[in-house]
Amino acid sequence: MQLGAGRFAPSPSGDLHIGNIRSGLLAYVRARQTGRRFLWRIEDLDRVQPGAAQSQLEVFADLGIAPDEPPLIQSERLGIYTEALNRLEGRGLVYECYCSRKDIQQAPSAPHSPPGSYPGTCRDLLESEREQHRQRLQQQGRSPALRLRTDNVEVTIEDRLLGEITAPVDDLVLKRGDGVFAYNLIVVVDDAASGVDEVVRGDDLATSAPRQAHLADLLGLPQPSWLHVPLVVNTAGSRLAKRDGAVTYQQLRALGWTPDDVYSWIATSLGVIGAKGSWSTIDDMVAGLDFDRIRTDETMFVPPSEALG
Repeated sequence: MQLGAGRFAPSPSGDLHIGNIRSGLLAYVRARQTGRRFLWRIEDLDRVQPGAAQSQLEVFADLGIAPDEPPLIQSERLGIYTEALNRLEGRGLVYECYCSRKDIQQAPSAPHSPPGSYPGTCRDLLESEREQHRQRLQQQGRSPALRLRTDNVEVTIEDRLLGEITAPVDDLVLKRGDGVFAYNLIVVVDDAASGVDEVVRGDDLATSAPRQAHLADLLGLPQPSWLHVPLVVNTAGSRLAKRDGAVTYQQLRALGWTPDDVYSWIATSLGVIGAKGSWSTIDDMVAGLDFDRIRTDETMFVPPSEALG
């Protein structure tokens, strides 16, 4: 019987910053503490910077971490995503959407729907209306997106740190107009195929968990358990980004940081009592971290150049 797994799935769009690294390390630690495999997925269907995927693996190697299996590469799995989409389509759960982002923003929202939800504009069009829209998009050099028919079902998932998360699931995109499969579909397919039975990631993705749970249910796939960890933010309180100064691993190493310093900062950021200076390896982190005691609020990262200034 195959062991369950945890995973880290960075987008190969550039260097990893300290927030990305912390999320990945926590996924690794949780996998090791629970006897799961630790897997690595390269989510390369959208923005890709040449060499970034290998560089990200090398960062974790420098921190003493390697995945238990060769990385799964999404661009090599398009046929598998097509099969999943076809299964939904065969059940009448997929329809073409001809709306632009502007169309969606300007459309009146459906009652009780959260801001930004798709209002269902294209859900029940007549075939003659669809053909008119197809011709219009064709003249513009565009293709329709494909959406999941949900009728705003409400889904609840249980998160180890955050508790119950309940959200309505709108008619989410399954495949974009440019032909790229949507994130929510492919992560569900990949997690199930890889045996990922616990997802550890940043809590900015917590609101997408009900969507993914619903998709897994529709596809007859097992649902993982969830553990969303708090984000690392910049000095303005916004999600940390590479433009926020010396925040990437390469930049921190150039300023004299060692892997020990990375582990020490992560220990402190998690609010682990007495942890500052006590973790210098990944094994220390695996042995010493109690997920039931970590802080659940955001952590500010002050780049070393700012701290010195």
